[in-house]
Amino acid sequence: MQNNVKNIFDSFNDYLVKEQELRTEIREIVRDIDQAAKEAAIVLQIIHSSMADVPAACAKARTIFDTCREGYGKLAALIPAGQYYRYHDHWHYMTQRIVFLIALTIYLEKGFLVNRETAAEILGLTIDQKSGFHLDIEDYLVGILQLASELSRYAVNSVILGDYEKPLMISKFVADLNSGFRLLNLKNDSLRKRFDALKYDVKKIEEIVYDISIRGLRTEAAAVPAVEPLVEQAKQT
Repeated sequence: MQNNVKNIFDSFNDYLVKEQELRTEIREIVRDIDQAAKEAAIVLQIIHSSMADVPAACAKARTIFDTCREGYGKLAALIPAGQYYRYHDHWHYMTQRIVFLIALTIYLEKGFLVNRETAAEILGLTIDQKSGFHLDIEDYLVGILQLASELSRYAVNSVILGDYEKPLMISKFVADLNSGFRLLNLKNDSLRKRFDALKYDVKKIEEIVYDISIRGLRTEAAAVPAVEPLVEQAKQT
């Protein structure tokens, strides 16, 4: 009987040791990806102080995303089939931030909202949960909400730098983003709280646009692409 009990607990110990080793490997890879994400964030901060350096910052950020892509490839190879959400807590906050950085980069380059498929492609991922390692829809949405907060700050600093057109474009973009999120039935508490903060970003940008208008600095804003990708993804999810 004693040997039987020992064998049982030995098997538990083997399982726990292997589980700890796997989580250690995951943490090491996540740490490397997160470090790359921090570098991208630092590079993109130039948008708040120098308009002329924005294109170069976006190009540099894209090279850093390639490093992140390599890291996600390692994670995908490491995570056992069917156990994505068992270990998801290790990388989901980081992934949300990287999605935000990707969304910011593409907005600065093109002026529109990156869709989930493109964000996933940049990271070497898919959006199909059945394929295993993928870009979770909530991680994508939280990243997009972080974009709205950053753009409100960008609007303020654009005025300081003498660019009175950009806040008008940002206002239209964030308003469309807000409309898109209102179509979603948000049941996740964390996501819903972040969405609640979006209205303050919208209000902050509207106040900036109002100040520009009453000072006679406003001209007809350029057309801004809407954010249909978000709405379409909501319908497909």
